[in-house]
Amino acid sequence: MRILGKQLLRSGTSVAAHAREASRARSESEFCSKLDGLLQEADESGLWLELLRNDCGIAGEQLENLLSETSELMAVFITMVSKLRKAGN
Repeated sequence: MRILGKQLLRSGTSVAAHAREASRARSESEFCSKLDGLLQEADESGLWLELLRNDCGIAGEQLENLLSETSELMAVFITMVSKLRKAGN
């Protein structure tokens, strides 16, 4: 369980780092690239949360809220990237 928690900490903080990098992007292409990295890390964070719930037996409203928030944020960023890429074509 401790290893999964450390992995979650790494991927979760990486989401924040990618968001900050995206906010400082110099082009739409760079912005989308940074958001792609953010999405990969957010997806990984979701995986660690699911493993903590399913394999380690950690339960509770806070964990379910984190999983829900992760999914919602991913949907927002996927939509942003998709719209930017369509507009760029």
